[in-house]
Amino acid sequence: MPAMYTVRPLHSAEVLAEHLPTCMYRLPNLHRTAAPPPQEEVDPSLQALESRQEEILKRLYELKSAVDGLSKMIQTPDADFDVTNIIQTDEFSPLTTNGADLDLMLGKDYGALKDVVINANPSLPPLSLLVIHSLLCERYKILSAVHTHSSVKSVPENLLKCFGEQTKKQPRHEYQLGFTLIWKDVPKPQMKFSIQTMCPIEGEGNIARFLFSLFGQKYNAVTSTLIDSWVDTAIFQLKEGSSKERGAVLRSMNAALGKTSWLVGNELTVADVVAWCALRQTGTANTAPANVQKWMKSCENLAPFSSVMKLLK
Repeated sequence: MPAMYTVRPLHSAEVLAEHLPTCMYRLPNLHRTAAPPPQEEVDPSLQALESRQEEILKRLYELKSAVDGLSKMIQTPDADFDVTNIIQTDEFSPLTTNGADLDLMLGKDYGALKDVVINANPSLPPLSLLVIHSLLCERYKILSAVHTHSSVKSVPENLLKCFGEQTKKQPRHEYQLGFTLIWKDVPKPQMKFSIQTMCPIEGEGNIARFLFSLFGQKYNAVTSTLIDSWVDTAIFQLKEGSSKERGAVLRSMNAALGKTSWLVGNELTVADVVAWCALRQTGTANTAPANVQKWMKSCENLAPFSSVMKLLK
């Protein structure tokens, strides 16, 4: 059927192809190379702060490395770290030099003699305190006395005369220190030097530490720690421990005494006094290793030890 009417085309094919756009719209090129921004000047104070921060971080790293090294030495049982090297550099003051300031240690009280009063059970005589008493008598003028409390029925004659006889009777004010031992029914030794105001110091090891401090010896931290450790070991393992614990302690003592003349360093300390008395009281001295036997003979060559030996017979 023929068309109702015809319409003339508005654009010819050539005109349409010529004027059609190749894109929807045009934009400027964003990828052109931009010029570098001008370089800003660095603030000198900021630069100094950065340098300081770098130095601090460097020092922290060095400290961390040092601490890591020490922790490995302490945590490793076979570490190459011998504390005897530190002990040998410690300054020991011989027991024959001047003692401590008793007024500073015990408090100053004009017109009165400072008395150290010790309560002890005669069934468990604190031999270490008797040895230290004899050592103190070599340093100070001491007024010694022994009494018996009513809680105790009888005391052996040798314990009543454990301080010996004081042949020279002098006025009380001429003495530097009073030392009174009271045999009393107590579970453990007790000591006071200010009867009215202080709580008692209890335990043979603790009293021995305090009395030995009256010699005025000064130790570094490592030496003091080792001395305390040996005192506790002597009381709780040698004196009060099992046979297995005693054997382990004797092996440790033998190893320590293979390096030094005394348990801690090359001078007598309270550790030697307490350990020697513990071995004698427990009867394990005869079965001790060679180095321990030699050390015990060195102790017994000193008059304070030999005088206490008489109480064990």
